[in-house]
Amino acid sequence: MVHPIQEANDNSPYGDLTREEFYKKHQILHQENFILNKQDLKIFTQSWRPAGIAASRLRGLVAIVHGFNVESSWLFELTAVAIAKAGFVVCALDLQGHGYSDGLPGHVPSIRPVVEDCIWVFDSARAEHPKLPAFLFGESLGGAIAILVCLKQRREWSGLIVSGAMCGVSTKLLPVAAFFAPTWKIVITKPTASKSYKEEWKRKLAGKSPNRPKCGKPTAATALEFLRVCEHIKRNCQGLETPLLVVHGGEDRVCDPNSAKLVYETAASKDKSLRIFPDMWHQFIGEPNESVEIVFGTILSWIEERTHQKGKAQSKNPH
Repeated sequence: MVHPIQEANDNSPYGDLTREEFYKKHQILHQENFILNKQDLKIFTQSWRPAGIAASRLRGLVAIVHGFNVESSWLFELTAVAIAKAGFVVCALDLQGHGYSDGLPGHVPSIRPVVEDCIWVFDSARAEHPKLPAFLFGESLGGAIAILVCLKQRREWSGLIVSGAMCGVSTKLLPVAAFFAPTWKIVITKPTASKSYKEEWKRKLAGKSPNRPKCGKPTAATALEFLRVCEHIKRNCQGLETPLLVVHGGEDRVCDPNSAKLVYETAASKDKSLRIFPDMWHQFIGEPNESVEIVFGTILSWIEERTHQKGKAQSKNPH
């Protein structure tokens, strides 16, 4: 696997190319759209697939969920392109308050409508490719959301991959602040931005996204909701039945590796794997490029192996 981060530079994830030239070089068909959710919010969606490959030859579908304070474009979409190049159709959305989607930046007082958005978008994508094995991949907060989706749709996914998943965060919060001033910006822990991207130029590049909010701190109500989400996952992760891959940086200072390990150990999935990468931080794409290849090569190999297994099972049972 050659991750497109190899081509990025200090100013652009697409290197010296425009976004359109970047897609053309990698032979990727890209589509964008807006949907109106139940709250009458415009939600931005996009998809990637390899050009020149008939739908019948696609290997599978991968739905990806980004983390807090980022978006489905910019650096995150490089991983989507890498997966699409391997023969998959990839779909994503900007979560409420992120990227091009409507919503107050940094304010997620309830995770339920966000999860509903994901289910709606991903169900629509799967309906377009009903015969393809479908995998769910989430990073950081997106990992927690992906877990919540799979707890609701227990046997509808061929695999779940969570990377640096938000299954445990600091409890140094005052719930009263969320009650009296829900939109106040707060600091959950000591500043962690510098501990997310090991490569400084990648951290700066992430900050250059035209859609990145100026203030990366969650509101008080959001921080409290994150705590609730972590507790909900801890209490219910034994209900996970989907094939599961948990990947986490051993030196992650944003999301607790031990909490992700607990999810792995508790999950009821008969097919589950845990990879803790020593010395790596929260954002794997922020590691040196050789480490990026190791991590995302591991993820893609895991997906490809289960795609192959699914294909063999279907060939034995065509009906």
